[in-house]
Amino acid sequence: MTTETITAVATAPGRGGVGVVRISGPNSVAIAETICGSLPKPRYAEFTTFKDAQGDVIDSGLVVYFPNPASFTGEDVVELQGHGSPIALDLLCQRVMSLGARMARPGEFSERAFLNNKIDLAQAEAIADLIDSATDQAARGAVRSLHGEFSAQINNLLRQLIALRMFVEAAIDFSDEEIDFLAEEKVGEQVQGLLAQLDEIAASAQQGSLLREGISVVLAGRPNAGKSSLHNRLAGHEAAIVTNVAGTTRDVLREQIHLGGLPLRISDTAGLHDTQDVVEQEGIKRTEAEILQADHVLLISDDEAHDTAILASFPADITVTLIQNKIDLMDETPRREDNDGLTTLSLSAKTGAGLDLLEQRLCEAAGFHPEQEGVFIARRRHLDALARAREAVETGYHCLADSGAGELLAEELRQAQQALGEITGDFTTDDLLGEIFSNFCVGK
Repeated sequence: MTTETITAVATAPGRGGVGVVRISGPNSVAIAETICGSLPKPRYAEFTTFKDAQGDVIDSGLVVYFPNPASFTGEDVVELQGHGSPIALDLLCQRVMSLGARMARPGEFSERAFLNNKIDLAQAEAIADLIDSATDQAARGAVRSLHGEFSAQINNLLRQLIALRMFVEAAIDFSDEEIDFLAEEKVGEQVQGLLAQLDEIAASAQQGSLLREGISVVLAGRPNAGKSSLHNRLAGHEAAIVTNVAGTTRDVLREQIHLGGLPLRISDTAGLHDTQDVVEQEGIKRTEAEILQADHVLLISDDEAHDTAILASFPADITVTLIQNKIDLMDETPRREDNDGLTTLSLSAKTGAGLDLLEQRLCEAAGFHPEQEGVFIARRRHLDALARAREAVETGYHCLADSGAGELLAEELRQAQQALGEITGDFTTDDLLGEIFSNFCVGK
């Protein structure tokens, strides 16, 4: 249990109707009583005035007391809820610190909740993910994780894994018995069951990771092909300048949007072509760098024959969709064609015709299923841990099946248990905790 008392403004920066200063730690009650005169009974709000060292009023508002261990952090917590004036809140924070508290680090309240076993690590991360949610689906997924749905699935898997590991290790200890327990079919059945559950959880986690992080989509092509028009259509406003003059876009223009529930980071880029213009050359270099980092490239074209060379220059591991633009000028209807691994969409960035085909294509290529229920928010580290756990279980089973090496199966099951434990925080390092909580906002 920490001996330090921390404080921070828990509401967003800027002006607002209400501002909250949160205090947590062993001296919270004494500090709050000095500022407010007295505290109400636990979990009741009481109107009071907040006073400085001279007894002058800093602000007035509500005070709420949450005694340990029934608080967010598991420590004594007091919230001073005043007006949302940045000056008043800063004065109130300074007053709290003058009485012995220190300013909280980013995420320190949530970190203390984790360290005091009020929440596990996956739930702690879900707090930040809920705050940062860009779509309603992402928010609902974060709430599911915050309420422990993800953790419950991981913990259930861990219980089965530990039970199997104990059985295997016990069978090794009694290997001189006449019965070969490891040769029984139930070991294989349990391993296959674990692998199936890992695949199911990983599939849901993949959806949650897409909801949280989305994908990066680069709009590329020759000048005047309609990249900026499509960018504006996707963004829903006139973000990029559109003219009949070729080469209007000289730099990378980025926009955060969501399409069908999938977050997208779209980048409008300079046209790819041969030029002697120094500024255009720099823009093309930036376009090429952007393409190398993309998850998906939309190659915008109004003349497919001229874009074959551009398409051939793209890295083989990048997903590319060819967009035949300006069908409104040719009186054509939107359509999709799939030939030799390349998907071509015919649409009009100007009118929006065929945009539904593009939405379906982007979701399909990302492996995103907007209609999937029960998705929880997950991070890349969760996907990595699940993949390592699956690999360990599968490797261990092959060691048993191929050579009867029960000791290797037991060791691989231990590795899988540790990988899954990293998700909920059963196995953590100080570096991992520092990396996770440093990305939280101050006050949370």
